[in-house]
Amino acid sequence: MSVLMRCSEIIKRPVITMDGEDVAQVKDVVYGADGGEVAGFTLAGRGILAGPLDRSVVWNSVAALGSDAIMIADEDALTPIEDLLGTTSSRRGSGSDVLGAEVLTDTGTALGEVVDVIVEVDTENRCCDVVGYEIVSSEALGHKGTKVLIPLPDTLSASGDHLLVPADATAFVRDDLAGFGAAVDAFRQQLKGHH
Repeated sequence: MSVLMRCSEIIKRPVITMDGEDVAQVKDVVYGADGGEVAGFTLAGRGILAGPLDRSVVWNSVAALGSDAIMIADEDALTPIEDLLGTTSSRRGSGSDVLGAEVLTDTGTALGEVVDVIVEVDTENRCCDVVGYEIVSSEALGHKGTKVLIPLPDTLSASGDHLLVPADATAFVRDDLAGFGAAVDAFRQQLKGHH
């Protein structure tokens, strides 16, 4: 079973051990070197005044990512933050790197600005992949200024402040998460048919 989530909803979610111990909260989502999957999470302490921690959780140590918390086996699952950041590229190192970037089609049309990242959490296969962006749309999508979801191919080209998607992606834009998983699947199937 898989679930779609906005990365902004994962931030500040508590990190809890299987014994029920509340050990941290998510500070940021960190993406893998190619930007296609979630590598893990940087952490902050719990409570209003708690600051960033020098520990992180790599995705392989996550027992479950639910709507209310991230579960880990125990505190041994927390690793030095360098272990996590060392596996990623600087461009895609954290969620904040992508936010504000402009999404362009490979034909040069500006679609809008990224305001959130959509991930698919697959509980059976224990993976968490980036499947789309939530963008504030440009006039090119018909409803300037509205938030829409755009699916991403398995691999993404990023250069500087621009993220490139195939022009075909615009046919699969959705305005809510409900039908977005099917749109991502259909989009990726169509891309495979072109190769």
